[in-house]
Amino acid sequence: MEEAAPPEILYHGTGEKYEASIDDMGLIPKTRLYVHLSTDIETARKVGQRHGKPVLYRVRSGEMYRDGFPFYRSVNGVWLTKSVPARYLEKIRKKEVE
Repeated sequence: MEEAAPPEILYHGTGEKYEASIDDMGLIPKTRLYVHLSTDIETARKVGQRHGKPVLYRVRSGEMYRDGFPFYRSVNGVWLTKSVPARYLEKIRKKEVE
């Protein structure tokens, strides 16, 4: 895949059981090669629901890219990066997406 400039904001959905770890360490790929990010909240919510009660994060991807983090866009439209440090994450409060 070729490196590409991401949108200014991307989203990540996960399960509540991973929230404390993500808040502390940021997003890491674990068993995957990359962290998967979506362009919209609804997709992130659907992904998060696969892991239990969903927790959603806003990723300041444009800022990350300007700071030197590479991003890639897969053929199915998913954005990929090696990791997302916690300083680039903002938890989305439930009332923001209802």
